Amino acid sequence: MASSLTKETPGAPAGDTAFFGHPRGLATLFMTEMWERFSYYGMRALLVMYLVSGGADAATGSQGGGLAMTAATATAIYSVYVAMVYLMAMPGGWFGDRVWGARKTVMIATFVIVAGHLSLALPGQAMFFVGLCLIAFGSGLLKANISTMVGHLYSDPKDPRRDGGFTIFYMGINLGAVLAPFVIGIVGEKVNWHLGFGLAAAGMTLGAIQFLIGSRRLEGESARVPNPLSAQEKRAVITKVLVTVAVVAAFYLLVGLTDVFRLTLNWALIPITLAGLLIPIAVLVKIKRDKDLSGEEQTKMTAFIYFFVAAAVFWMIFDQGASTLSLFGDSKTERNIFGWDMPNTLFQALNPGFIMLLAPVFAAMWLALARRKHEPSTIVKFAISLVVTGASFFVFLVPMGMATGGTKVTMWWLVLIFLMHTVAELCLSPVGLSLTTKMAPAKYASQMMGVWFLAVTAGDCVTGMLAIAGVDLNSSGVVAFEAGAAVVAGFLIWMSRNKVRALMGEVR
Repeated sequence: MASSLTKETPGAPAGDTAFFGHPRGLATLFMTEMWERFSYYGMRALLVMYLVSGGADAATGSQGGGLAMTAATATAIYSVYVAMVYLMAMPGGWFGDRVWGARKTVMIATFVIVAGHLSLALPGQAMFFVGLCLIAFGSGLLKANISTMVGHLYSDPKDPRRDGGFTIFYMGINLGAVLAPFVIGIVGEKVNWHLGFGLAAAGMTLGAIQFLIGSRRLEGESARVPNPLSAQEKRAVITKVLVTVAVVAAFYLLVGLTDVFRLTLNWALIPITLAGLLIPIAVLVKIKRDKDLSGEEQTKMTAFIYFFVAAAVFWMIFDQGASTLSLFGDSKTERNIFGWDMPNTLFQALNPGFIMLLAPVFAAMWLALARRKHEPSTIVKFAISLVVTGASFFVFLVPMGMATGGTKVTMWWLVLIFLMHTVAELCLSPVGLSLTTKMAPAKYASQMMGVWFLAVTAGDCVTGMLAIAGVDLNSSGVVAFEAGAAVVAGFLIWMSRNKVRALMGEVR
């Protein structure tokens, strides 16, 4: 079991207020996470544009040098990649809990991510896919453990600084995400793709150095392995890994050597996408069937599944901001601002920028409504999120209908859509994180956050599977279907609010 963020740990002394009133170790974690998000979101802003560059689906006048893929293939790769980042958070947490401890796991993760970005900075399709795999694995290792170390900084679970510390840490995430498109995005889009990827590697290198230098300021708890593997367990894990690798290698060797099948990119994408859909289902079924859970925990897990499905629908649309919306913005929007042609990648700075502006507003709004006993319940907030998300794609249909025959539409349509996505996110994502900690069965307290992130994996894998099947996600029919599905899901969730509320017990 992972060490809980709420259990007693040695922690920093209450007098350690070196970083804005918080333990100085928070500065190390803040900067490490900021640079990791800087590299991740900067690369992500370039990803789909690079994949289509040089091909028929690239914007007129854009630089070449990409992989000349179709929009469908590029969207599938992007969706599968994002899904794998969140899927890897579960094995990442396992490594932190049972093999290396949180601190060593994050240190290794930073070097794996640097290697991944350096691979992207090198030309060649093979190096590109190696880079994506390394970044996905490294991000999973880091994401699952760095937040745990923030909790280690506070010895008392009732320390009033704890929530503030996580808020500061969360701001580091968004700061890196805001800055990345202005540096990595502009250089990659306007100068050279691989130079942009190289800047992502440089950013992550700064994060790795920051962590190496500052790790001595972290708490001893972060270096401890909470539940180390026994010798027998190590042998069993190694055996399973070797068998899995052998089976996968044999399968692809057979495909590559026979004339019955032709080895294509889909042979990699389809199994990964199916795994991304089946693993979340298998995890939820496993927990739901666990006989060690009390009756109350079982009913809460039933309620959690409602929230999980709603979140998957939300992420299915939200994460298309860097694929479907990015491709539309690149080729069909007029981005001239007072004579300056705004790079398309800067659209990716809108969501984190809006988050930084609106998160305090939403927090104050929920508190004000709570004082008046009018705050919407969690299930109603989820319903609002889905309706707003669906409405954003109904709005998207307007510029799509206008951008025909070479006509370009104003960029402000996309600004509005990203604003709507942010409003929807603030009604769902932080609420869902809090809900997960409250509803987690005691036996799975340390694993449920990873289960929550699997909703991102499931949603993105649905998008990826549609793209692999050849569905044109940039067509008005598909956009309308997704919009309608989200609104209907929101309405159904709202209709089920009393039932779900009863299943939640005392949790609100």
